Amino acid sequence: MTAVAASRQPIRVAGQRETDIAVAHMRLMVVLLAFVFVTLLIAAKLAWMAASSEPAGRHGGQGGSLTVRADIIDRNGVPLARNFDAWSIAIHPDKLIGDPRAIAPQLAALMPERTEAQYLAILRSGKSFVYLRRRALPELVRAVNAIGEPAIALGREPERLYPQGALAAHVVGFTNLDGSGAAGLEREYDKRLTTGPGRNEPLQLSIDARVQQALESQLSEAMAHFSAIGAAGIIMDVKTSEVLALTSLPEINPNAPGKASPEAGFNRATLGVYELGSTFKPFTVAMAMDVGTVTSFGDLYDCPKGLKVGRFTITDTHPFGRRCSVAEIMKESSNIGTAQIAAEVGAQRQRAFLKNMGFLEPVSIELGERGRTLSPGANWGEIATMTVGYGHGIAVTPLHLATGYATMFNGGIWRPATLLKSGPNHPVPAGRRVFTEQTSLQMRSLLRLVVTNGTGKNANAPGYRVGGKTGTAEKILGGRYTHGAVVTTFAGVFPMDEPRYVVIVMLDEPKGTKETFGFHTAGWNVAPVVKQVVARIGPLLGVAPDEGRDVDLTDVLQYVRPEKGK
Repeated sequence: MTAVAASRQPIRVAGQRETDIAVAHMRLMVVLLAFVFVTLLIAAKLAWMAASSEPAGRHGGQGGSLTVRADIIDRNGVPLARNFDAWSIAIHPDKLIGDPRAIAPQLAALMPERTEAQYLAILRSGKSFVYLRRRALPELVRAVNAIGEPAIALGREPERLYPQGALAAHVVGFTNLDGSGAAGLEREYDKRLTTGPGRNEPLQLSIDARVQQALESQLSEAMAHFSAIGAAGIIMDVKTSEVLALTSLPEINPNAPGKASPEAGFNRATLGVYELGSTFKPFTVAMAMDVGTVTSFGDLYDCPKGLKVGRFTITDTHPFGRRCSVAEIMKESSNIGTAQIAAEVGAQRQRAFLKNMGFLEPVSIELGERGRTLSPGANWGEIATMTVGYGHGIAVTPLHLATGYATMFNGGIWRPATLLKSGPNHPVPAGRRVFTEQTSLQMRSLLRLVVTNGTGKNANAPGYRVGGKTGTAEKILGGRYTHGAVVTTFAGVFPMDEPRYVVIVMLDEPKGTKETFGFHTAGWNVAPVVKQVVARIGPLLGVAPDEGRDVDLTDVLQYVRPEKGK
């Protein structure tokens, strides 16, 4: 019996072991099946979210993907606007898996432009799609991805980048968040940049980034030094009317246009219209020479200390108190003398000349930001003719002035200003004649005289033979002219013996300084800017300084009475 009992015990132990192993296998199988089920469930959820989620370039389920745009480049191929694939960070609040209270502080720490409470509100909003950050840096994307929330959408989308920052911003413009042109050439050429063959070819501008940078630098410095509220500048090719540089200050950063002030968004060069004062006087003399009322720079006019016209009295900053020649009138910028020259031209002929130069309509340029000019209109009588003759009673843009000077010194042909580089696809237009070639040639010595001997001496860049005219115009504030607020302008051309480039510089409400003895006139504040700009851009444009050359001033100096003490 004992032997029998001993033989049955191992059999029971072996059977128990087999049972335990079977139970363990079953439990392991259940765990594995549960793990596979959960994994499949999560994978299915993620796949459904990916399939049903909106692409990163859409706003809350509305709108379309951002459009790829052609690059914008300067005349030498320097990129001014281009596309790049940027990261965007978004969230699908309606598909959130994690705890909003845990995710919100993490988002606030990584992207502090919103508070934790604001992120929590977004996460609990139930919306289908909300952008959290666009143009995100890769390191931020990695940090957000590490949160591990499947409802966070990290996408790549085409973004518009302006590599040169604010350079030529009022020309290039900028796009909105949907990728559509919102200002400048981005808006005017939106279709060309985004559709058809054009989207595969860069839009090449007439702008020279080097020249643009020089103009902006010098003008910004002057604006700050003279505490002006704004400024504008233009550099134009005399023969083709290509704009090599155009700036308006304060500037706007196209990479963040929403942060700019309304003042920065305003284009003073093409949208702002101003009375540009004495810079108009050369036009008046050129008109008179063309119609024959001025036959020589030695023609004489009465230049008293005050000229009474009706109930108005015209005065001069530098009164002659005697008869003066046309050469002296221009040299000393006489309002009294110019008014009489304009009166001889007459209202009808003056208006016809100005219309032919495009001064009575918005400036011709490939921008939507173009201001409507102001003129006497139906009240264009004798008094208006006289004041328009010296730049008062008519308001135009600085770009109008640039095209006018190009016309006056390229042989007399008006051509529309252009921001596109001239070439086979954009030929130089034939233009229309405004002044005779002879008048254009004779005006060179008259405006060179202004710089060598007259009010524009501070614009005389050695070796570059600059010619031009100063202009200081009082602004109308509260319905009347005020001496305390002025617009100062210098319209220059160089080299004047063979005119190639126009330089326009304007300051809005500059203040006098110790160096200018308190004066805030053009000869003191904008003329020096032209000198500095010309010295910087001349070599860039292939114009070498040559102090051995100059304009022959014999025809004008013989009609200028020597100053006392000289």
